[in-house]
Amino acid sequence: MHTSMDTPQRQFKGIVVKDKMEKTIVVRVDRVTVHPKYGKRIRSSNTFKVHDEKNAYHVGDKVTFVECRPLSKEKRWRVV
Repeated sequence: MHTSMDTPQRQFKGIVVKDKMEKTIVVRVDRVTVHPKYGKRIRSSNTFKVHDEKNAYHVGDKVTFVECRPLSKEKRWRVV
């Protein structure tokens, strides 16, 4: 039996890039890594579909979200 105490929830901060769907926003998370050999900084980003129950967030807003149970085919995150 699994409980929420088994593994800590992953948490990210990002910027809303799309808000056209009902109760769903698309959030871009940017991160910077350093190349192991050359030392150059590399900027990369990922997008996540996040559940927004009240449609409170819009494009450009900063959002914190956590992992949760699967809510649809692609949604596994919810706004904090």
